[in-house]
Amino acid sequence: MATAPAPTTAAPAPPAAAAAAPSASVPRGQVDLVDFIDWTGVECLNQDPAHPIANAFKQGYREDDGLHLASDSDEQLLIYIPFMQVIKLHSVLFKGPEEEGPKSVKLFSNKEHMGFSNVNDFPPSDSVDLSSSHLLESKPVTLKYVKFQNVRSLTMFIEDNQSGADITQIQKIALYGTTVDTTNMKDLKKIEEH
Repeated sequence: MATAPAPTTAAPAPPAAAAAAPSASVPRGQVDLVDFIDWTGVECLNQDPAHPIANAFKQGYREDDGLHLASDSDEQLLIYIPFMQVIKLHSVLFKGPEEEGPKSVKLFSNKEHMGFSNVNDFPPSDSVDLSSSHLLESKPVTLKYVKFQNVRSLTMFIEDNQSGADITQIQKIALYGTTVDTTNMKDLKKIEEH
C-alpha cells in the first residue's frame, strides 16, 4: 500500500522540483540560516551604499541576479552577522561573477567589534579559498564544523577577489547549519505546591 501513493505523487514532482532548484544546494541535514539572522545588528564595512549587504543576504534579494553586494574603496569587505539564537555552522555558499567574485575569505566565530585595523590580529576559525567554479555553480563550502558549534555571531573578512580587481561583487551569501536547542529561562514557570 505504501508504494502505490508514491508513483501518483511522483508524477507532479517534476514541476515542483524545478521550483525548488535553488534549495537543491542545501547540504543534507542542514537548513538555510537566513531566518535566524538578527538583521538589526548586521554590519558590512566598506560596502558600496548603492549595493548593500541586504542584496546578497536577504531572501528574495539574493535570488535576483540584478542585485549584488559590492565593495567601495577597495576589494575588501568585513561582514558581521549576529544570530537570534545559538547556531552550528556547517557550510557557506558564495555566488558571484567570475572576475570580481570573492577569493580568500576568513571566518571568525563569536568575534565582535572587528575592524580592518585588527582583523589580522586574530586567528580565523576557518579560511576558505574560493574558486571560480564555487562562485558560478553555487557550491557550498564545508567548514571545520568543530570550530562552529556554539555560534552567536559570525564575522567574514573577504580579503580579495578572483582577479585582483578594485571592486568585489557578491550576488549571494548563504549560511547552512542547524540551531542549538537551548532553554529560554523566561519561558520556565515556577511550580507551586498545593
